[in-house]
Amino acid sequence: MSAITNFSTFNLNKQLLNAVSDLGFEAPTEIQQKAIPVIMGGQHVIGIAQTGTGKTAAYMLPLLMKVKYAQGKEPRAVILGPTKELVVQLAEHARNFAKYTDLRIVAIYGGVGVKAHADAISNGVDILVATPGRFMEIYLKGDLPVKQIKTLVLDEADRMMDMGFMPQLRKIFEVIPSKRQNLLFSATFGERVERLSQDFLEFPVRIEVTPPATASVRVSQELYQVPNIKTKINLLLHLLEDKESFNRVIIFTRTKEVANNIYKFLERKEIGPTKVIHSNKGQNTRINAMYEFKDGGIRILVSTDVSARGIDVNEVSHVINFDVPIVYDDYVHRIGRTGRAYNEGKAITFVTPVEEYHIQKIEKLIREKIPVKSLPGAVEIEETSPEEKKDMAREIDWQKKKEDPSFQGAFHERKKKK
Repeated sequence: MSAITNFSTFNLNKQLLNAVSDLGFEAPTEIQQKAIPVIMGGQHVIGIAQTGTGKTAAYMLPLLMKVKYAQGKEPRAVILGPTKELVVQLAEHARNFAKYTDLRIVAIYGGVGVKAHADAISNGVDILVATPGRFMEIYLKGDLPVKQIKTLVLDEADRMMDMGFMPQLRKIFEVIPSKRQNLLFSATFGERVERLSQDFLEFPVRIEVTPPATASVRVSQELYQVPNIKTKINLLLHLLEDKESFNRVIIFTRTKEVANNIYKFLERKEIGPTKVIHSNKGQNTRINAMYEFKDGGIRILVSTDVSARGIDVNEVSHVINFDVPIVYDDYVHRIGRTGRAYNEGKAITFVTPVEEYHIQKIEKLIREKIPVKSLPGAVEIEETSPEEKKDMAREIDWQKKKEDPSFQGAFHERKKKK
């Protein structure tokens, strides 16, 4: 099949083509070329594509084409996403694509009064974008009619599985009409997603544009081996001093505490402007911070993995993994925040000796070695504190025992020698 070089080839209507042109889309990406004709043909689809490959438009454009114009008051298509941030982003995408139509797009998610969402639905909706929990909450109150739903999309299906949404999804499948088109999109296709697809899709067309859990070719990756957390801080400061190259940066941490500490440190050093987002931050605070980041009002966003998939910003220059993620798929999603929409990006990971174990697992998952860079000479290498040394030794023992249950541990060996 020869490559499709123009969106008009898909027989989209003029309203959608004008919106696509306004958004600066030129040639369709690989996932769009493969998925749009199949979805428009009415088939069930499993789409496996890295984040940043244009998968949202791959299902959104044919969905808008099917729904076409405002009709009645009940939703005819539902898009489910795992987090508030993603739902807000998806609804924004849908409105951008539908700007020349009269389609009504409503987003519903936790953290906002149920009544406000029920009222928005009762005013009339064509496409509903929702988190699974809020969908069921409003349905059970009797405020969400479901009989007209003809299309169901699960976006970020792998994240839904990680977050334990399976019971809620099963309930949703039970209450909406069984005669519908189902679309499942995911960046990775692990066992749990496969099980979900078997429950949810009959004879689907599987469209895979890259092997699951591979890093985007537009993202160059590198890692620095550092002895301890203090040296990580020194390295971070050194890199961020280059404001021209590091002009829009996301720093990912494993915990809220580390995210807050980095944010306070950067504020003290007057490096920024900076904002921090994690699950303890109010929903509006998180969404506002992301819009500010998107608009260029802030240079650095510090985040836990809660937001790894809710950030859709095309010009992120760098992703810095201050901590190595221990949910290995999260590495793919974190670094997918850069190198989006034909832009080049760079992902830098800081690795202490205790994190080497996790990096090896990530390299196995993405099927490539991440290039190691030497620490810049200007970065001061700090002494590792006795407490951090002890914590690392304990963790390394645990890692070895996990790989080899017969391993007795360094402390055990010392005792034996005595």
